[in-house]
Amino acid sequence: MADLVAAVDVGTGSARAGVFDAAGRMLGRAEHPIALREPAPGWAEQDSEDIWAAAGAALRAVRAEAGAAPEAIAGVGFDATCSLVLRDRDGQPLAASEGAEARWDTLLWLDHRALAEAADCTATGHEVVAHVGGVMSPEMQIPKLMWLKRHRPDAWARLGFAFDLADFLTWKATGRAARSICTLACKWGYLGHAPPGWRPDFLEAVGLGDLLPRAGLPEAATRVGADLGPLTAAAAAVLGLAPQTRVAAGLIDAHAGALGALGGLPAAERDRQAALVAGTSNCVMLLTSGPVAARGLWGPARDATLPGVWMSEGGQSVAGALLDHVCRLTGAAPEPALHDRIAARIAALRAAEGWNLAAELHVLPDLRGNRSPHADPAALGAISGLGLDGSFDGLARLYWRAAVGVALGLREVIEAMRAAGAPVERLHATGGHVRNPLLLALYATAAGVPIEVHDAQDAVLLGAAITAASAARLHPNLAAAARAMRAPGREIRPDPRGRAQLDRDYRVLAEMRRHRARIRDLTRA
Repeated sequence: MADLVAAVDVGTGSARAGVFDAAGRMLGRAEHPIALREPAPGWAEQDSEDIWAAAGAALRAVRAEAGAAPEAIAGVGFDATCSLVLRDRDGQPLAASEGAEARWDTLLWLDHRALAEAADCTATGHEVVAHVGGVMSPEMQIPKLMWLKRHRPDAWARLGFAFDLADFLTWKATGRAARSICTLACKWGYLGHAPPGWRPDFLEAVGLGDLLPRAGLPEAATRVGADLGPLTAAAAAVLGLAPQTRVAAGLIDAHAGALGALGGLPAAERDRQAALVAGTSNCVMLLTSGPVAARGLWGPARDATLPGVWMSEGGQSVAGALLDHVCRLTGAAPEPALHDRIAARIAALRAAEGWNLAAELHVLPDLRGNRSPHADPAALGAISGLGLDGSFDGLARLYWRAAVGVALGLREVIEAMRAAGAPVERLHATGGHVRNPLLLALYATAAGVPIEVHDAQDAVLLGAAITAASAARLHPNLAAAARAMRAPGREIRPDPRGRAQLDRDYRVLAEMRRHRARIRDLTRA
């Protein structure tokens, strides 16, 4: 009997897979790395076939771990980073960069080559821009495609399909080039709450009047969790699943986390809480009964996660990536074991020094721009108070203060959401940081709200599993699946002893932003 579902979550560095039962219990989890190249500063590319193969490797491994036969998997759901996959008219890989091998066909979400194009989108003042926080980000797909048309006209002429990565995965799985309302509404300028959705005047204004036929885009989006049909025989062989397995229309990874963490809550509770999807970047996700809009918040977008529910997102483009970079600054490879060693040493140092540990160090964490609430994609980071300590303890102190900078940035996002009308009285955490108690306790104290960590720990995979259960009709619809599969959790409360120190640090962070603006003005004079 097919009574299980599979989920695939493609992050920045790996593909993760899980097998779940109809009650949301995860029976196994596996992971497989994916390749990345950075051909120039601010550029990042991946190989979509490598991603697809990694998804298959992770799925085959997790099914073996769970002891589940291929025929036991009723449905499969996919979520992924909002990376952009380019294919030619024959569906073959199309290189993102001049001179690159064709296999490097995917512009990673954090690729910022389209800064000028994003600024041109913002300058239109169009209502599309109002639904991405008033400032278009180079992480969105429209600026990236503008860049391609301007700088690679030969590639643009050959373009036949452009996919958000989650939609690419469902295309590989089914052969159907459907596009999820989640991806189109959140990254492509599609206003799903106001038919017909696409705004031709905006596309014409930014030089993409031919976008829909050129990129193989549909006139209308597909709802999240819709049944896209069964796997093709080729896809079933790669994924290690049966051909009759149903495939769900997918989501962006942070939205899958929001669905897994918040989707099962009653509306009155959900409106007062947020999901924190914490990993390479941090995303704070609202699912609310009405629209929440503010400068620097992406959205509001209706139906992008649950039907009839509005989504708004605040984010930090680097979080875990900043901590990895701190390790690299000292010449260390940022492996999980090193992060664990650093966290253990910080705990020992804090046992002696408390919240005042390395209080003279301050880190402005905007190494790849500021998404929210300042909406400044050109922003850069800074360190104040840096000395010559090259010891492991010196690394631990810098790492701790970088984490403090990230946590204070999270507080900024939450305060912007509150100012826009969303109370945010609790966070539901998922992503890689749930395995780091140091970070979770710091986030709770900096934000001043309890953090709930669900027992499944991976609400992102759970969100993808919920879509699979909906597509396979293990539950009547997406909302019912979210309620039935919701996982209980444990609570982490703020530490009142740290509030005074973090309040001082918060004022320093604001002062560092003012200094950065002044320095930028001086260097441009």
